[in-house]
Amino acid sequence: MSAQSTRRELLQDAAALAATAGLGAALAGDAAASPKARRRPRVPASRRGRRVAVLGGGMAGLAAAHELRERGFEVDVYERRALGGKARSILVPWSARGGRRALPGEHGFRFFPGFYHHVPDTMRRIPFGRNPNGVWDNLVDATETKAPRTGGRADGTAFALAPDPNEARTPDGMRRLLLEAFRSDTLPPHELAYFVERVMVFLASCDERRFGQWEHVSWWDFIRAERMSAEYQKVLARGLTRAVVAAKEKVASTRTIGNMGEAFVYNIQNRGNDGSPDRVLNAPTNEAWIDPWVALLRRLGVRFHLGQSVDALRVQRGRVDYARVSDRRGRRRAVEADWFVCAVPAERARKLWSRRVLALDPSLELMDELFVDWMNGIQYYLRKPLHIIRGHLTFVDAPWALTALTQEQFWAGRKFARDYGDGTVVDCFSVDVSDWDTPGIVYGKPAKRCTAPEVAREVLEQIKLHLNDNGSDVLTDDMVHSWFLDPAIAWSEKGRRNTNEEPLLVNTVGTWEKRPRARTEIPNLFLAGDYVQTNVDLATMEGANESGRAAVNALLDAAGSQAEPVPMYKLYVPPEFEAEKRADAELYRRGQPHALDVG
Repeated sequence: MSAQSTRRELLQDAAALAATAGLGAALAGDAAASPKARRRPRVPASRRGRRVAVLGGGMAGLAAAHELRERGFEVDVYERRALGGKARSILVPWSARGGRRALPGEHGFRFFPGFYHHVPDTMRRIPFGRNPNGVWDNLVDATETKAPRTGGRADGTAFALAPDPNEARTPDGMRRLLLEAFRSDTLPPHELAYFVERVMVFLASCDERRFGQWEHVSWWDFIRAERMSAEYQKVLARGLTRAVVAAKEKVASTRTIGNMGEAFVYNIQNRGNDGSPDRVLNAPTNEAWIDPWVALLRRLGVRFHLGQSVDALRVQRGRVDYARVSDRRGRRRAVEADWFVCAVPAERARKLWSRRVLALDPSLELMDELFVDWMNGIQYYLRKPLHIIRGHLTFVDAPWALTALTQEQFWAGRKFARDYGDGTVVDCFSVDVSDWDTPGIVYGKPAKRCTAPEVAREVLEQIKLHLNDNGSDVLTDDMVHSWFLDPAIAWSEKGRRNTNEEPLLVNTVGTWEKRPRARTEIPNLFLAGDYVQTNVDLATMEGANESGRAAVNALLDAAGSQAEPVPMYKLYVPPEFEAEKRADAELYRRGQPHALDVG
């Protein structure tokens, strides 16, 4: 049974948010990895020149609204669909029975690595029941990973490193750890050794080389995948980029893939972390996080305007005069404010850059060269339990680059059969599809050209090949009660292909300098979104939150505000590579290759 999003679902979601009651006093964190609780600052009365229109209610928009309101600004948020953006829960229409809640669907399963700092800081300041650390206490550890293979091959662990402080904190120790982490019976030893040396080149590269050279080289070319075996290409070139970063290895920037790989290495070693390396929420995202956040913001005085799509920015006398928004019936109105934070996704933001906007900030035109791709989820609701591991699964041999986890094992105090659906669903198997362009094994078509039922069948068959390849029936058709495909995916009969309302920004080669900063050349316009230049530099909840904070700090500066700037965090930088990086900086200035870059 399939279920697709409807206008009724959107209206029900909006009504549910509007009805959310206020909760207790907020908590906040300082800049340390394990912040102590502090009191939420008193919200001063609004004054003239302090009206802010936040255009977009996703992660970036909510983060900006939160920080602005705490600093005394009058904030209105305009959102066309539902608050929370890609992170929100999505109710499965008509799935509730017997007083239970509707089955919870989603854009894709949530994942909170330990190197996130901005999101946890915000979570600690969102009250939740008796939790001493607010919503942050709703994060629970996913302690295992598994990478099933097909054809009877031995399953592996997905990017797992044994955290050994003594081994990890020297370059040679890191090399040994990486060799052990990626060791596999199917990878030729000389290719594994070569791959690790390429990773070492990146780890020991100075920032100037990372931005000046590796930003302009694809991951595929950097690790010399073209000359290697099919297994090397599948596991180390394709698997890591698509499963971990949702990027295409032949076009993704080495700087981006390298940065994230480095972050995950230190994350798994608990270096520079805020909490455990791998965490998920203990309930559907809206219940555990988004609804309490929206309730807090309403209590603080933030006004939300749902069903409002931003159509245009009107500039006059060198500033944004107003934003034009339209409701679901097409009725338009002008939104006036002193300051505007544009927090819509990149593909929507660049449609707002009129000739007059670009005349004031020509650099925004470079956003036309940014690339978005698809990473969307499908949920299978199960009649029978599916116990595999307490964590994430990566299906290495799946043409559609699938990752997944089962959810009820993490949901404290909640039972599917008791609380959701019709009483016969016992769990949700949530799957992310990262490759929508490669032909599948059932219909021979890429996911973009499959109908929703075909997507559901194809994903299930690809997973069954991994789980049932040793003669056991781990996952069978009779276990599946129903499924729910991300409603952002819509089938077009005319084009015989899918469209995607919510694609994901991918950092392709050479696009860092084409991404804007939070502060534009238009004095009252600021940008917040995962496409904005950030330290984490990836389209994630963390990147969106960081960009929202950056927009607020830029606005505070432009407004001459005396309010305390919003705390900003940086990814962990290991000290053991500092000497190599200094030496490499000198080589780079001379136009010479990295000392370890021997081809």
